[in-house]
Amino acid sequence: MFERSRRGEIALLIQPHAGGPPDDGALEEFSDLARSAGATVAATLNARIDKPNPATLIGSGKLGEVKAACDATGADLVLVNHPLSPGQERNLEKALQRRVVDRTGLILDIFAQRAHSHEGKLQVELAQLKHMATRLVRGWTHLERQRGGSIGLRGPGETQLETDRRLLQKRVEQLQKRLDKVDVQHTQMRRARVRSELPRVALVGYTNAGKSTLFNALTGADAYADDRLFATLDPTVRRIVLPSGSAVLADTVGFVRDLPHELVAAFRSTLSEAREADLLLHVVDAADPLRDERIAQVDSVLREIGAGEIAQLLVFNKIDRITVGGDDGAEAAMAPRRDRPAADGGARERVWLSARDGDGLELLRQALGARLGLRRIHAELQLPSSCGQLRARLHEIGAIRGEQHDEHGWTLRLDLAEADALKIAAQAYGRPLQPLLDGAAAASRAEPVAAG
Repeated sequence: MFERSRRGEIALLIQPHAGGPPDDGALEEFSDLARSAGATVAATLNARIDKPNPATLIGSGKLGEVKAACDATGADLVLVNHPLSPGQERNLEKALQRRVVDRTGLILDIFAQRAHSHEGKLQVELAQLKHMATRLVRGWTHLERQRGGSIGLRGPGETQLETDRRLLQKRVEQLQKRLDKVDVQHTQMRRARVRSELPRVALVGYTNAGKSTLFNALTGADAYADDRLFATLDPTVRRIVLPSGSAVLADTVGFVRDLPHELVAAFRSTLSEAREADLLLHVVDAADPLRDERIAQVDSVLREIGAGEIAQLLVFNKIDRITVGGDDGAEAAMAPRRDRPAADGGARERVWLSARDGDGLELLRQALGARLGLRRIHAELQLPSSCGQLRARLHEIGAIRGEQHDEHGWTLRLDLAEADALKIAAQAYGRPLQPLLDGAAAASRAEPVAAG
């Protein structure tokens, strides 16, 4: 029996394709995935597959070529950019005498490295165990037959493989229960945000498009951001202040082409931030030559998770990496801009910016305020002396522009977002403050924007 190596840092990559020229973009992305997992890419091979081999996916001739390439480069790991059945993975390992990991296994490995929250770790372990359940036979070929019949070999009537599967299923059920409990807690938190009247915005996009960098730039947070695929797995939620009010912004996991279904299911709570948002900020790497393809792939995943009908604002990030030629032959970076939708509503609104440099962030804030329909209230409010706590809260959010005090209490001149007024009033009295609402209709600063 082939014992699986515990090593596996020097990788040979196989890119299967069916007819026509190979997809260089797919191979480049797979190479990025391998490096994100910590592997050193020693070599890459394209493998044309007109009719997949049921035993090994690739044909015997290509299998010999892979073995020779591994020997020549010292690769101790073979990564295949295609789903492999348990039998195919096992047969490839026996033939190559090296560890073999398919696309799903590679992404799971990256997820295991990136998840830091309690929920994220539970989700990753659950996905790994479900993936592992179909592959247990690889490691237990010497114990597949029940013991018994010979002295010293009689056992309890259950193979080691069956025992392992039973224990694994028990662990899966435990994880599922714990995740269901966490999901209930998150649902309660999301309902609280709904009651707060704050609109919800979710950052979505292809992995490594710069979502976390944009999240930090908009919120002043320090969420982890790196130039690696799947740098962010755990959802992060913060409040953002816009010119015409406030909103809740959530950073989510990045998408890739052909995201395995079990991973979509495992990260349902993370992706629910996108599913339940009022607006999606679809972040695009503006310097990516395949950006139109990436947009289509993200839209496909959004439809898969039930978020395909939610309004989007396209954010073309990393314009600092785009150069345009001038009349004098000099090269200059693209300037930030905001493209409004066409009059017929046939295109989505776009904002071009650099989250790293901060160029164009104000354009995005204006677009967010307009799309969310945020309004500001300018009004005077009479507060009795007994409402000192409410006055302190208004000071805390910077809503008071002037005040006078007499024996009856305070007269406050207010400038604040309508959503903040509703929330604070509900907390203080359990009902809206009518003077604030009376001043709302004539005080809107939000500009109308056609639906995109």
